Amino acid sequence: MKMLLPVLLMLATGKTILPGEVKVKTLPPESREVLDYLPRNIVIAHRGTTYWAPEETEAAMRWARNIGADYLELDLQRTKDGVLIALHDVNLRRTTNVETVFPDRADSPVSEFTLEELRQLDAGSWFNKANPDRARKAFEGLDILTLEDVVRIAEGYRIVRDRAGKRVYDIDGQGRKHTRYEKDPDDNGNRPGIYPETKEPHLFPGMEKDLVIELQRLGWYHPDAGQMKQIPVTAGKVAIANSSARVILQTFSDESLVKLKEAFPRRIPTCFLLWLGNDVSDLKQNTPEQYAAKINFGIENGAVIMGPSIAGAPNHYDELLSPGNGELIYRSGMAIHPYSFDTVEQMEEYTGLKAGQPAQNRADGMFTNKSDMTIRFYQETLPAKYLKSNVTSGLPDHLQQKKKLEKAEKVLEQLGYYN
Repeated sequence: MKMLLPVLLMLATGKTILPGEVKVKTLPPESREVLDYLPRNIVIAHRGTTYWAPEETEAAMRWARNIGADYLELDLQRTKDGVLIALHDVNLRRTTNVETVFPDRADSPVSEFTLEELRQLDAGSWFNKANPDRARKAFEGLDILTLEDVVRIAEGYRIVRDRAGKRVYDIDGQGRKHTRYEKDPDDNGNRPGIYPETKEPHLFPGMEKDLVIELQRLGWYHPDAGQMKQIPVTAGKVAIANSSARVILQTFSDESLVKLKEAFPRRIPTCFLLWLGNDVSDLKQNTPEQYAAKINFGIENGAVIMGPSIAGAPNHYDELLSPGNGELIYRSGMAIHPYSFDTVEQMEEYTGLKAGQPAQNRADGMFTNKSDMTIRFYQETLPAKYLKSNVTSGLPDHLQQKKKLEKAEKVLEQLGYYN
């Protein structure tokens, strides 16, 4: 197996350090056991999709399920009344009409709104204004999802709505409202897992414990894996929802990583995300020594995956997955789930297919805003060299090859999201 080409990085002292000269910890046996049941070369639907539909809405998640994503990725925040919801921004301005509905609270954080208040917001129309070439009338009025909503979508359900598109609720004996779900008539049998991130966990003390409690209530986690809900699956379809790897946890936060390990008595796959910046948990400098320190911290606190940012349009994130960085991660025995893929060029570079780049795969799964594109890449572009240099998996994993891929727009229309 070829080693990654070393990348020379200069420290402030002027001393040249090679990645191979930096010590990294290796996964302990109990972590390797967790990694062993994690599927390789997975398509992770970033916020469902940010490209084809309003992110983290029912449209985005139903689309990601039906297109064939292996995991539905979501950002977890918590409402004022303690409900875990799927929303990326702490502020509601970008993806809702909060300025119209609550003009005096437009800059208030999500944590200051109850779920009932958040349900009054339109989380879909902004997308049509921002992306007129992909706008659809049916996106108007989409609402903010809860963690339970995303789980139910992964199980093949949809939210019951009235003629005006509003949720239908069941009322329990204590007068509490519960969203009503129904079997999705347009479900195609795919059963993806979920990939929740503890978003800004310092704003939501105890959210890690809330997460394990909610997942256990929904049957998606149990200290005894054999006691989890059995989810019917169909041969030839995505079936991760009925596996031990149905949930992958993720966080940028050092503190939250520690708390996730404490909160989940049975270890499940966990990804330690990397961001270059000045916040307390950020990677301060992209040097082999500091990079290795992050890997080591991740291993010490239960992570089995590293999630570095990648370069390239349209996001132009910092390059945190150079060949040298990839070498450090693979030496530790961890898997790599980089974020976020938007182009074929990016996928070629990080799977070792780009001309002039090392013929080395640096992605065991991809956070992608275009799951259709990523599945197609695995099916059509990569097969000739499929996993030829994936040092974490000796055998080809043709997870994507069996999928029947349809056009993104067609899937949206099949789900009832018309122009």
